[in-house]
Amino acid sequence: MHGTRTPLLVWFWGAYLATTHTPGLSATQFQRQLGIKRYETAFQILHKLRAAMVRPGRDKIGTDSCHVEVDETYVGGRTRGEGRGTTHKVMVAGAVEVRVLTKPRRKGKRQLYAGRLRLALVASRAGPALEDFVQAAVEPGTTVVTDAWKGYNGLAALGYTHHPITINGDQTRTEESLPMVHLVFSNLKAWLLGTHHGVSARHLPAYLNEFVFRFNRRFYPMTAVNSILGIAMQAAGPTGEALYDGSWTHPTGLVATPSVRTG
Repeated sequence: MHGTRTPLLVWFWGAYLATTHTPGLSATQFQRQLGIKRYETAFQILHKLRAAMVRPGRDKIGTDSCHVEVDETYVGGRTRGEGRGTTHKVMVAGAVEVRVLTKPRRKGKRQLYAGRLRLALVASRAGPALEDFVQAAVEPGTTVVTDAWKGYNGLAALGYTHHPITINGDQTRTEESLPMVHLVFSNLKAWLLGTHHGVSARHLPAYLNEFVFRFNRRFYPMTAVNSILGIAMQAAGPTGEALYDGSWTHPTGLVATPSVRTG
């Protein structure tokens, strides 16, 4: 907000709408709701707020009382005017805690729910890229459940209790074995297309940050405003020029851990 010509009241209303509006807001909706004259101003304010949705050096997920599902998916789709079959898909890796309700709604039935979430772009499905993501997002010693893709084979050597699930190409089996992370991916894609009508790969990390922020605070939406304003005190935001020329790197909040591999 330093040096801004936008009234502070607009900033605070923007922080409230961006954090408590359940489906989120596109820049066009944000501009209309707050009466901002220029689309570029609304776009920049939203991205500044998204930069404050990631606490620097935030904790890794996973504890002794839960396990973590990890998988990856392609985000993106067909393009227009670039030839048949051309796509600009990018790969997103996800890790989500699977916890047990202490007071299940149905007696005698073990009910699960999703805990904290982490999402990030990864370069490929190769082992080093996936292992680096898991090390940056998940506490060592956590039980990690994945499919049987060979890119996860090194997790046990990195200090995780690894449980690969063999699915033999059966999509139904995949969704049954990794229900939480697949539900997250489904909701993420629906949100990107429904609210934002697709986003560019350059800015996708910012939208992943917003999705994670909203997901992790879904049980306490009214505390999200305090969270974003508190993080904004210690996080840098992008300038308009940096957003458009590509020099701004969206924060991830993932704690980098040097990989230790054998063989």
